[in-house]
Amino acid sequence: MKTNFLLIALIMIAHLSIAQNKKTFYDFTATTIDGKPYPLSQLKGKKVLVVNTASKCGNTPQYADLEDLYKTYGGDKFIIIGFPENNFMNQEPGTNSEIKEFCTKNYGVTFPMMSKISVKGKDMDPIYQWLTTKAENGVMDAPVTWNFQKFMIDENGNLVGTVPPKEKPKCDKIVNWITGKQ
Repeated sequence: MKTNFLLIALIMIAHLSIAQNKKTFYDFTATTIDGKPYPLSQLKGKKVLVVNTASKCGNTPQYADLEDLYKTYGGDKFIIIGFPENNFMNQEPGTNSEIKEFCTKNYGVTFPMMSKISVKGKDMDPIYQWLTTKAENGVMDAPVTWNFQKFMIDENGNLVGTVPPKEKPKCDKIVNWITGKQ
């Protein structure tokens, strides 16, 4: 009887420890495209759409839809964060300053853009390790399959879903999630 009680107590302590160690999106700090630290904890209370981007991709015109989505819904309750990456067929070869200029000049991007990172492979950024790995985010495995994959983060910093790269940013799934019409 004592052995069973001890075993149950140890299991409960282990589960409690795992729950307390679960990271959220807010536990990370990114670097802006201008090289400044960007603590994601400053986004508490907002829904966040995280998108890996590239300037020379068939999906690049999604920048316009992302900007429109941001202008329509962005503010106190919603934000978009772009993470340029060059993981797919060298479709983002530019420097951070070149990427910023491209996004501003061609698409009028005003939502926050971060420094270029890796979203897969051995040099994957820790934010994307969390986004793509169930063992880290507690929700799902969601490997990045191409440029412009979208990750939805709730107001508490938890991953709640993904949208494939080809799906437009203004699709029903994203708009309904932002507006709470799910």
